[in-house]
Amino acid sequence: MDYETVSAAAFGASLRGLGLNLLVRDVEAQAARLSGLFGMQAHRVSRDFAILAYGTQLFQLHADATYAAHPLSGLLPETPPRGAGVQINLFDTDPDDAAARAETLGFTILQPPTDKPHGLRECYLLCDDGYAWVPSRPL
Repeated sequence: MDYETVSAAAFGASLRGLGLNLLVRDVEAQAARLSGLFGMQAHRVSRDFAILAYGTQLFQLHADATYAAHPLSGLLPETPPRGAGVQINLFDTDPDDAAARAETLGFTILQPPTDKPHGLRECYLLCDDGYAWVPSRPL
């Protein structure tokens, strides 16, 4: 599927399994940060929407304005952090490499790379929309 040209209806009909849709204040900036830090492929990037690919996984970024008639729009906080409590694990990303570049791309390091008892080395990186991005590798 060509994510740059697929229609919204065809893209929507193709989605299967678990979907992730993140509401962000600035789609273009967030897509650039995620691409720069995690090597994600960004498609259809606009002020309102982007498709992001991390390996074989897809997810979407939407601007607040696209949710004008959505039932969640009234729940968006006016002040950050917005994504508090959301942890997005990136199991195929080196946490040491990500942490070394995180601050230059606008992420806050909540926890530096650490070996965890559950068998992963991971770090916690907070984006300006309040989502916790967790690059991880097996020990």
